[in-house]
Amino acid sequence: MTTRRERVQQAINPERLRKTFLDLLSIYSPSGKEEDVQLYLEELLSGAGFAVERQDVEAGRYNLHVTMGQVEPQFYLVGHVDTVPAWDLGSFGPEQEGGIIRGLGSADMKGGCAAMVEAWLALAEALPPSERPPVGLLLVVGEEENGDGSLVFLENCQPPWVVIGEPTGLAACFAHYGYLETRLVTTGRRSHSSLPELGHNAVESMLRVLLRLWEDPLFTREKAEIVYSIREMSSSRAGFVVPDRCETWIDLHLQPDKDPVLLQEAIRLIATNASPSIPDLDLHLDFDFASSGYSLGMDNHLAHRLPAIYKSLGMPFRTEAFRSHSDGNLFFAAGTKPIILGPGTLEVAHTPEERISFSEVSSAASIYAALCLEADDSVV
Repeated sequence: MTTRRERVQQAINPERLRKTFLDLLSIYSPSGKEEDVQLYLEELLSGAGFAVERQDVEAGRYNLHVTMGQVEPQFYLVGHVDTVPAWDLGSFGPEQEGGIIRGLGSADMKGGCAAMVEAWLALAEALPPSERPPVGLLLVVGEEENGDGSLVFLENCQPPWVVIGEPTGLAACFAHYGYLETRLVTTGRRSHSSLPELGHNAVESMLRVLLRLWEDPLFTREKAEIVYSIREMSSSRAGFVVPDRCETWIDLHLQPDKDPVLLQEAIRLIATNASPSIPDLDLHLDFDFASSGYSLGMDNHLAHRLPAIYKSLGMPFRTEAFRSHSDGNLFFAAGTKPIILGPGTLEVAHTPEERISFSEVSSAASIYAALCLEADDSVV
């Protein structure tokens, strides 16, 4: 006689999963324009017999929320359906080459979403309602912008545990980096480009400020305590002139135990100390978004069970800290314990070369299904 887990694993259908995944990649769904992909997923889940709740975020934008089991879910699978904008609207859809599938959002995170939906369908197919675990499935909008989809969900529901399918190469991340978004603006004086001595170049001031920041021991990359990236830099554009304004955006990712507020203070101090050595510096600093990291530790039910789940599926078990920003920070701040675990890798996310191994997507479906079966009272 087969066990409940064996029945569920046997019900995972690779061809159905591949079709779902390719269909998701064929639907363009950048942040703010997610309705078409949500309509597809709503029809798929409703067709499997589930009552799908729409959670309105704003006009034309909504999360999809589904539950199973006899009691309030203690555990949720969470995926975001939005992507960054396409590099090329003519070629954002899927391409298959052997076992590799390319396309916008393939790693971040339509592969994870497809795997979660397949795990959900397999649970429903293999188990009668009385045997189904108390779990939820949440497909949110807006993660690539401000997390507004997850924030709407968290207004009324804070489950004890969630697994978020961001790309981790199937490593289980019980720790998550914090995030700080920094905006710097330098102001100068415009003059004709052939007479720079009559103006004050805001770009030169900005470069000197950035050099002072990176020379500080706080930003030594070898220590890997702070992961920083200059995301954007722009200056005033008015023809053949010395620019009188320069704006720079910097992404800063902090190890889980680092406080973003302390980093803000440190950056302000470095900038203040740099002022005397940068002639006529006029600098404005903004910290538009800050989110603390977290570490759940490994002394909990899911951390104890995951190695056995991976072993039963013939997979190596790895843990690491998730280095990027995600809705996991929002869930943790609301009192939920988020594990980040999904197929694909961050290295290719948000790039024209985004791709994923289909075998990894299929493995993710098996892991998610097994995790759902662990979702009883002992998960709390």
